[in-house]
Amino acid sequence: MSLPLPSPGGGRLSPRAADAAVAGVVLLVVAVWTLVSAQYASEPTGRTVLGWVLILVGCGALYFRRRQPVAVSVVTLLACVVYYPLSAQDGPLMIAFALALYTTAAEGRFAAAVALAAVTLLAVGLGEIRQRPGHRQIDDTSLVMLAGWLISLVAVGRAQRTRTAYLHEVEQRALAAEREQEARARQSATEERLRIAREVHDVLGHSISLINVQSGAALHRLGKGPAPEAGLVTATEALEAVKSTSKDALRELRATLGVLRRTDEPTPTAPSSSGLALLGDLVARARSAGLDVRTDVTGTPVPLPPPVDLAAYRIVQESLTNVTRHAGARTVRIALDWGTDAVRLRIADDGEGAPEGRPLGSGIRGMAERARAFGGELSAENGDAGGFLVDARLPLPEPTTSVPTTSAPTASTPTPSEPTASKGDASEPTASDSDASERDPR
Repeated sequence: MSLPLPSPGGGRLSPRAADAAVAGVVLLVVAVWTLVSAQYASEPTGRTVLGWVLILVGCGALYFRRRQPVAVSVVTLLACVVYYPLSAQDGPLMIAFALALYTTAAEGRFAAAVALAAVTLLAVGLGEIRQRPGHRQIDDTSLVMLAGWLISLVAVGRAQRTRTAYLHEVEQRALAAEREQEARARQSATEERLRIAREVHDVLGHSISLINVQSGAALHRLGKGPAPEAGLVTATEALEAVKSTSKDALRELRATLGVLRRTDEPTPTAPSSSGLALLGDLVARARSAGLDVRTDVTGTPVPLPPPVDLAAYRIVQESLTNVTRHAGARTVRIALDWGTDAVRLRIADDGEGAPEGRPLGSGIRGMAERARAFGGELSAENGDAGGFLVDARLPLPEPTTSVPTTSAPTASTPTPSEPTASKGDASEPTASDSDASERDPR
């Protein structure tokens, strides 16, 4: 089987043009040598014409040497067999056969090349043995040299075949490695886009939902026509809550999208200050939206790697976002249990729960993906006593020290803040986006 030839371009001749050039050069060498020899040896015109015909046939056949290497070798060998006993000029037509024999071995027809070399050597040897004493044209030394010459042609052709096959394999491996690298680059880019999309969804979904609820609750209270002083206090509280929430959202969004602006910066594993250390701020923002959030912490907190710490924070953030937007709940309980090998998060509300048979929304799917990415698990379903329950488990790293570095809110039962809206009011200003048609639609 022939190996693929180099494609034309870069100053190289096409395969057919190269074969034509080789045939032309061999024909030129043989013709010039024959014309020079004709000055010292005369022969009948008929033999001369027949000799030139054999030269043209033998050299012209080289044009097809790579497409039909065995047939070209046979044709050039037969031309030599007829030419040398017939012509008195003895031109170097053997060059054509030598090149054809080499091409046969180089094209992978090793057995055919060996057979042709053996037939050539036997034919020459038998022809010389049958000559009368004193009339031999090739002595024993020349026969040995001819044998070495034929063996060398086959061996060099075989070596060239091996080299070509090796280069072809190296090229294929390089192409495969390049394709694999491109595939890995595309996969990495896709994963990074998904990561950024998930971060943006969590940040904007949570913050905009809180702003929407806070603004709606303030408008509801102002719509009741309170005294000017009370209305001013209500508006001030709402604007302060909106300002704080939007500031945090902008900070996290800037940290998340910063990698898209600076190509020389390594990919961040987390925004600059997100994690369970900020759980208290997250709870405070949820309370400003009218929710009664209770936090219970059990066990001994341990340091978490930044990606795991961020995943735990995002799970709580997304759960509170869903409660604010969809649940119609008034009370949320966050349980943070630090075990020996894992940290467990349970976020339960007393809202309406998820409609049965509805598919989970992108927010819950994103939380589950975060948990699975670190070897954990997450379930989200209606609670036994009503409401909705998110239960996540994240494995802890190998223990290296028992000194906690992550500050989390201590177990407490805060006094519920003054409700800013009724149950129906808290769920009234719900943002209408793609999540509103899913899950839960959480």
